[in-house]
Amino acid sequence: MLRENYATWHCGAHEISLARPRIMGILNVTPDSFSDGGENLDHDAAVARGLAMLDEGADIIDVGGESTRPGHTPVSSEEEAARVVPVVRALVEAGAVVSIDTRHADVARMCVRLGASIVNDVTGFTDPEMVQVAADTDCGCVVMHWNREGLGTHVARRQVLLDESRPAGSALPRPAASQHRFTLPDQAPVMRQVMGFLGDQARTLMRAGVSRERICMDPGAGFDKFADEDVVIQRATRSMVSMGYPLLCAVSRKRFVGALSGVTDAAARDAATAGVCISAIENGARILRVHNVAEVAQAVNAYWAVAHKDARQGFVSLGSNVGNRVANLARAAQLIDEIPLTCVVSVSHAYETEPAYGIATPVANAVAEIRTELHPLVLMGKLLEVEDQLGRIRPKGEKDDAPRPGAKKPGSGPRTIDCDLVWVEGETHAGARLTLPHPRLGERDYVIVPMEDLMHDPERFLAHAGIAVTPRDERVGHVTADLGEVAWE
Repeated sequence: MLRENYATWHCGAHEISLARPRIMGILNVTPDSFSDGGENLDHDAAVARGLAMLDEGADIIDVGGESTRPGHTPVSSEEEAARVVPVVRALVEAGAVVSIDTRHADVARMCVRLGASIVNDVTGFTDPEMVQVAADTDCGCVVMHWNREGLGTHVARRQVLLDESRPAGSALPRPAASQHRFTLPDQAPVMRQVMGFLGDQARTLMRAGVSRERICMDPGAGFDKFADEDVVIQRATRSMVSMGYPLLCAVSRKRFVGALSGVTDAAARDAATAGVCISAIENGARILRVHNVAEVAQAVNAYWAVAHKDARQGFVSLGSNVGNRVANLARAAQLIDEIPLTCVVSVSHAYETEPAYGIATPVANAVAEIRTELHPLVLMGKLLEVEDQLGRIRPKGEKDDAPRPGAKKPGSGPRTIDCDLVWVEGETHAGARLTLPHPRLGERDYVIVPMEDLMHDPERFLAHAGIAVTPRDERVGHVTADLGEVAWE
């Protein structure tokens, strides 16, 4: 294992590695959310959007059925459930890590029973019933700060100073000679309130039996806070991280982001959102809740690759059943070694294997061990380019040699090369484009046997990674012969 940062957020059946930033995609199933209301109110449209966000780089999908924008109209728990339950159910079935954004305990409990892994409570678990939901389940808990009376420190302070400097009968304020002006309010009183609340609620959860590893903090950007206060809070990110809980940055398209960037239209604030997110990451935040997953993922992946040394171990399964098959495997390994921020460490022998998943002829297979600093989805795109360079032809509808979530059907056509990313250290992902670990890794003899050339005990290694390995006689694609070394160097 190469990772130096082993921080994790425990969320139900998932342990989310925080060794790199994670993206939580916002899926509002509402008619009145401030920037995307009505776009995903139809259940099918909402599910499709959630699945698309997974392929764009989302690690978590946060499903909400009630708008919390200023002036919103509260909805009943029954109405909220009708909006979100079908969407949560479908996304969980697709393998997604789902968060339910709700203040209703009955909706939270229902969605967790359906498989949602996280409860994102905008009221910060101030409702004892919501605390009980957390105690009765193993979900991750997002504690958000929302002082409905408002912090108001900056405006109140300025108003006092103006009042004190205004002579009787004066129509306009006159600054006092000794008045000191500051662009932002004092950080101390703002952060005492925000961090005090978050700490108190975390302790409330822990007293109820919720483990510390399940709790995440959200300072609640935009929730009855002035823009100046939001900036003060963002600048105190490092202090909030020092509390010892994962920190969520939920600034997407908020009013203060518009104030900083000069952009009035909320939906046009994605670039500015990415800028604030990168600042938060640099100061220790590791979960980013955003609307535009693709744009923020692109910015964050580029920033992280340049700013942080973060090499991960990975394995790529290689297969060929056309032409000089072993030579195809060798050339694929050479091209993978040329991918930026990626290198091939070693390649197993090539093995003759029985046809599997509808393939008509025997296949030459090998496994390459790699190190990479690319995001898995970026790396997957590069592996597809390797396939293209070697003349891989994909019949319409073919996505892979075995079905994955979202794939239309198993492929059975000949291929000069198949580059299958099967495992990356610390990474789990669901989506039609990439699923990690590969959902059929443990049943593939043509992967397990070549891995024996790369490590002492691949079955134990995979079991430690949570991957069940099928007994050899029950596997598919059995190895029938050793074809020798793959001369890739």
